[in-house]
Amino acid sequence: MARFVFALEPLLRARLRAEQQHQRTMAGLERERIHLQGTLRRHQLGITQGKQGLRTALTGAIDMATLRLAANASLHVVRKAQQIVLQLAGVHRRLDSARARLIEAAKHRRAMELLRDRRFAQFKAAENKAETAALDELAVIAAARRTQSPPIAVGVPCWEVQS
Repeated sequence: MARFVFALEPLLRARLRAEQQHQRTMAGLERERIHLQGTLRRHQLGITQGKQGLRTALTGAIDMATLRLAANASLHVVRKAQQIVLQLAGVHRRLDSARARLIEAAKHRRAMELLRDRRFAQFKAAENKAETAALDELAVIAAARRTQSPPIAVGVPCWEVQS
């Protein structure tokens, strides 16, 4: 029985590797995005706590040095949060372009898989056709033998058999 060999298998494997590389790139960018979002949440929590600290500092006796330190710390955290938002926007842009490249790589890989499946179906159809033709030929040969050969007389030498 013949064995199916897809001639473009190396190209299919190369496209699969390219898609996997794009997936790894996407995963790295997703990790970076998640890390930045977590850092941003922590900064937002720090901003909220700083505001709460300023509110409590404004009750009773007011210490201007403490208020100034708290305001500076709050501004510092706000500036860091803004920087992280800018970094996050950059990561989102890179994620979008990486996602587009991944989709394109997946399309190329899928096209090769569909071609392989189509060629395998053609191979199976040709194999089934050849097998059917061989069986038909055997049936024709067997039928021809039954109609052309004279009956064999048992116990009688073949030169005495009358046709």
